[in-house]
Amino acid sequence: MIRLSKFIADAGFCSRRKASRLIDSGCVLVNGRLGLHIDRVTGSDCVTVDGRELKLTTAKIYFLYNKPVGIDSVCDVDDPASIVHHLPKLNDHLRVFPVGRLDKDSHGLMLLTNHGELCQSLLHPDYYHEKEYLVTVDKPIDKAFLLSMAAGVRYGGVTTKSCRVTRVASLAFKIVLTQGLNRQIRRMCQALGYRVMDLQRIRMVNLLLDGTGPGQHRLLLPEEISGLLRAVTHQ
Repeated sequence: MIRLSKFIADAGFCSRRKASRLIDSGCVLVNGRLGLHIDRVTGSDCVTVDGRELKLTTAKIYFLYNKPVGIDSVCDVDDPASIVHHLPKLNDHLRVFPVGRLDKDSHGLMLLTNHGELCQSLLHPDYYHEKEYLVTVDKPIDKAFLLSMAAGVRYGGVTTKSCRVTRVASLAFKIVLTQGLNRQIRRMCQALGYRVMDLQRIRMVNLLLDGTGPGQHRLLLPEEISGLLRAVTHQ
C-alpha cells in the first residue's frame, strides 16, 4: 500500500506536489469517497481525479520537449495555450507531464515524464540540479553585471544563490542555476537595470536539446535516461 499522492504520481498523472494540491482541492476520489492525504491505496482501489480513473503502470516514459514561446507550461485543459495540448499522444493508461515550469515568454528544453519520484527529486528545493540558460538582454553586458549575477542578486525580499555566469556576446550570457524561483533570471536582470529580450533553457542536468526543433519532442536516449537517474540517485 502507498500514500494517495504517491499513487497519483506513480500513475503518471502529475508530480506528488501537484497531487497533494489536487487532494486538497477535493478533485480526488478513492472508491467513490473524497480522498484524504492519510489514505493508503493499492492497484485494486478505484482512484479518480476529476472523474478520470488512474491505473498504476511500471512503464516509465521520458520525453525531451523544446517549448516554443507562447506555450504555457501549466497543465490547464481550458487554456488553448497550455502545454497539455502539446504533449505526446499516448494510450489511455499512459500520460506524461512537465517537470517544472518554463515561463510562457521563454523557450527551450523541458522534460516530460510519468516518473513521479524523479520529478519530485528534480524539483525539491533541497537538491541542486543544474539548469542552464542562454539569455539576451537589452544593453551591453559589463563586468560588474556578470559579477553581481554570479554572486547573487537581491530583489523582492530574497537573495538568489551564487551561480555560474559567462558572457557569450555583448548582449548575451549563459547562466547555470541550481534553484528555481519564479521568473528568477528576469527579476535578477531587472534588479540590475537590464531587461531580458530572449531567454532559452539549453540544458537540464545532463539533457541537451541536440537539434530538437521548437515545438518538437523526442524520447530520451537510453544513455540520457541512465545519466539523469544517476544524477538524482547520487544527490
